[in-house]
Amino acid sequence: MDEATHLYAIAIGSNRPHGRYGRPPGVVEAAIAALDRDFGLFDASPILLNPAHGGTGRDFANSVALVESSLSPPDMLRALKHLERDFGRRRGRRWGSRVLDLDIIAWSGGRWRSRELTIPHPATAVRSFVIGPMAAVAPNWPIARGLTPRQLRHRLARPLPVRDG
Repeated sequence: MDEATHLYAIAIGSNRPHGRYGRPPGVVEAAIAALDRDFGLFDASPILLNPAHGGTGRDFANSVALVESSLSPPDMLRALKHLERDFGRRRGRRWGSRVLDLDIIAWSGGRWRSRELTIPHPATAVRSFVIGPMAAVAPNWPIARGLTPRQLRHRLARPLPVRDG
């Protein structure tokens, strides 16, 4: 009997150059190629340049890749962390600059929660640098409380009301 194949949405980010792949957009492009090699690429969004969040200083190159795999979410997380290390990622500050950052933002199995992993990724709904690329490749995939990337992108684009205070 064959193992079930799942579809994973993987957020990809880089804001440090790599000796072999060059500037962050080249790193993201190489990461997409590595995901294709290791898992089977279903689709990938265009690579976008975004301002840094959380004090990392340098702008990020971001994308979302949809990959197919029979791995369970914890095994997929381990494989992604291994790929980050292959690209030269070292443990450091939580919001520090990084050569490569890979996060599971969704999977076709629905919700997953363990001590080391929560799917959908808890911050997905408020990160335009994830929602925008996700909307390009999977606009109707339910992410947060049944809302899709298309709907979330629209919400993030709306200006916030001004309150008299």
